[in-house]
Amino acid sequence: MRRTIIVALALALAATGCSSGGATKASGVLTVGMPNGPLTENHNPFLPTSAAGSLGYRYVIYEPLAFVNNTRPTQEPVPWLATKWDWADNYKKVTFTLRENVKWSDGKPMTAADVAFSFELLKKFPALNNRDSLKHDTAVATPDGKVEVTFPTPQFVNKNKVISAMVVPQHVWSTVQDPTTYTNPNPVGTGPYQVKSFTSQTVTVSRRTEYWQELPKVPEIQYTSYNDNTAQTTALASGASQWSYVFIPDYQKLYVDKDPKNHKLWFPSGLGIHGLWLNTTIAPFDNAALRAAMSDVIDREAIFVRGEARLFPKLESPTGMPLPAGESFLAPDYKTARYEISVDKAKQKLTAAGFTLDGGVLKAPGGKPVTIELTNPSGWSDYLTVLDIIKNDLKKIGIEATVRTQTADAWTTDFANGAFQGSLRWTNTGATPYEMYQNIMDGAEIKAIGQTAAVNFGRYNNPEATAALAAYANAADDATRATSLATLQKIMVEQVPMIPTSAGPIGAEYSTKSWVGWPSEEDPYGPPQATLPNALQIVMKLKPAA
Repeated sequence: MRRTIIVALALALAATGCSSGGATKASGVLTVGMPNGPLTENHNPFLPTSAAGSLGYRYVIYEPLAFVNNTRPTQEPVPWLATKWDWADNYKKVTFTLRENVKWSDGKPMTAADVAFSFELLKKFPALNNRDSLKHDTAVATPDGKVEVTFPTPQFVNKNKVISAMVVPQHVWSTVQDPTTYTNPNPVGTGPYQVKSFTSQTVTVSRRTEYWQELPKVPEIQYTSYNDNTAQTTALASGASQWSYVFIPDYQKLYVDKDPKNHKLWFPSGLGIHGLWLNTTIAPFDNAALRAAMSDVIDREAIFVRGEARLFPKLESPTGMPLPAGESFLAPDYKTARYEISVDKAKQKLTAAGFTLDGGVLKAPGGKPVTIELTNPSGWSDYLTVLDIIKNDLKKIGIEATVRTQTADAWTTDFANGAFQGSLRWTNTGATPYEMYQNIMDGAEIKAIGQTAAVNFGRYNNPEATAALAAYANAADDATRATSLATLQKIMVEQVPMIPTSAGPIGAEYSTKSWVGWPSEEDPYGPPQATLPNALQIVMKLKPAA
C-alpha cells in the first residue's frame, strides 16, 4: 500500500524497570489488515518491502529512541528508549540519555553499544537507510552510558527522524553478513511482542511475559494480508479486520453504516501532499507558464469529493501547504491565498508564453499540439478517478490527455526512472515543510533519465530553489529559515514544479467494538496507521471495550 510517514503521542510512561504484570486479561485478539497480497516470510525491520514492513508488525517488536507526531508537527516528541536528547553545534551533534533496565526479548540488556551500533549499521549498509536523513559521521557509546552521534551538516530539518531511529541488538545483527538480504527468522527486539506464527496470509505476534514498562492490554495481534482493496474493505465491514488503512470510495455505505456505533475512521493531514508530477525534462512541460496554466484549471473540489471521497483533506493554498497543519509556516504574502479555478487566467498565461489556441487545440510556441500521457497503477482507483478529472479539466485549455494504467511494479520503476510525462504521487512529510519541498524541487538530488530517483521525480532544476533548500537546512536561526521558506513558496506558486492536488492524509479505519483508546480528532496523540512507527503507541493505549 502506498503513502507513509513518522510520528508521536502524549503517553505517560511507567517508571523504569521491567514488568511481568500490569496487563489485564483480554479475551480478544486485535486484528490488523492490509491489502498487500501473499506474503513471503521476512521479518527484516529495515526493509519496507518485508512482511514486517508492509504489515507493520516490525513496530511492535522493535522500538525507537523517541516518538514524533506528524499529525501535530509542533508537538514535543515522546521519550521511549531514550529519556533525553541534547542537540549541540547547530544540530550537528546529539547526545542520547538512554532508559535503564530495558531488555531484549532474549533476556540480554539493551546498552548504549546497541544504539551506537544501530546508527553505524545504517552507515555501513546504505540500502538499509530508507530514511535517508541518517547520514552521520560517528556514533559512539560514552563511558557514562550515553550515545553521541555527530553529523557533517546541521540536522534541524531531520531532527525528528534522527531521534526516532530504530534500535536493533548488536549481538544479533553484528553476526549477519549481509543485513540487506537477511530475513531475520527469529526477531529479537525490545518491544512487547514476539512473532508467534507465520503463513503467507497471516502473521501473529504475542505479548511477551515481561517488558520495561507496563505490558499492553492486547495479548495477541493478528496481521492479515488481503488480496486487494475490495477484500480488505469486506473484512473491515464484517468486523474480521479491526484496523486497516485502505481507500474506500463510498466509506459511509460500505464501512461506517455496517456498524455506525463502532466503525470509525480518522484521516488527519500532515505536511505532505499528493499531486500531478510533470517530467520537466520533456517539452513543453519544462515551461513554467504551461504548468501554472494546467494548475489553474484543475478542479480540486471535484478531486476532494469524487476522487478522494472526502477522505483526503482538501488542498487550498497554492503554496501546496496543507492546512491547518502548515498554517504557521505560510509566508505573509500567501497567508490568505487560495486556489481558484480560472480558465481565463490560464489562457492569459499561455498567450503571454507564446502558446496558441487553434480550433480548441493548444499549440506550443513551435506549433506542435500539446498532449500529455497520464500514468498510474491499475489498482489505484482513487488516483485513476483523479486522473480522469484532470483529463477533462485540461480540455478547457486545449490539452489532449490520455490515461494509461500499469502494474504497480512497472509504474514504480518508470516513475523513479523518469519514464513518464505526468503521474500522480505523494510527497514526503515531516515536522516542517522542508521534506515536502525538498521532495519536489531539490536540484542537488536530480538523477538523469534512466537512473532511479528518490526525490525530485520531475527532475525540476532551479538553482534558486536548491539554494533555498540548502539555506533552510543549514540555517542557525528561525529568521533565516523563514526567508528560505518564503522563497520556496514563491517558486511553488509561480513556477509550479509539481501540481498539488490534495493534502496527504495519515489515516486509518478502526473498530471500537473490542478495543478503545484509538487516536482521533479529539485525542490526536499520533497518526492512526498500523504500518507507521506510532503503531506501538496505539497498541499501548488500547484497552478492552467495556
